[in-house]
Amino acid sequence: MLSFALQFFNGLQITVLLALVSGALGSFLGLFVAMAKLSRLGVSALLGQAYTTIVRGLPELLVILVVYFGGTAAITALTGRYVEINAFAAGVAALMIVFGAYCAEIFRGAIMSVPRGQVEAARSLGLKPWQTWLLVILPQMMRVALPAYGNLWVSLVKDTSLVSVVGLTDIMRVAFIGAGSMRAPLPFYLVASALYLALTSLSLASFRALERRVQIPGH
Repeated sequence: MLSFALQFFNGLQITVLLALVSGALGSFLGLFVAMAKLSRLGVSALLGQAYTTIVRGLPELLVILVVYFGGTAAITALTGRYVEINAFAAGVAALMIVFGAYCAEIFRGAIMSVPRGQVEAARSLGLKPWQTWLLVILPQMMRVALPAYGNLWVSLVKDTSLVSVVGLTDIMRVAFIGAGSMRAPLPFYLVASALYLALTSLSLASFRALERRVQIPGH
């Protein structure tokens, strides 16, 4: 068991990096899709709605498999020879797609909660559209979206374990390999459980502290 300590540490690093990269990219994607769904352009709103409806209706594991095998097939077709897509890249892409779809709905609702009068006041002061978004809409939107966003982040951290099915050596993959080689599954899965619990607990504590920091005085 002790011989797997370094492997668990490396798996922990990969899990954290996977969550951070896919979470950051998914957040930007979600904001873009939320803006598209609120756009006056019918095509943009329709495409945004189609994206969130399709992705949220699929299991995360299925999205990972489609991205991994689909990416491999696409690269193979383009290059003319078999090229297997990197498991980490596939995991980032798949989790970004899933995270972005759920973020889009959270951000859309938060944007709609910003009083219309404040937006009109910003425009009357001569602020450009990007300044209105940056200085007026986004700060208030994030304050409203933060609790739901924190819960979604915790789900993302747990969903990283699904990427182990395509060969990524994360926490879950290390536990699976150790359980098979040592023929003692319980200790390895207990260690994996402790690591995931530590990550999610730290995430929840961080978001609670952030929520208190951005809370409006008097609320």
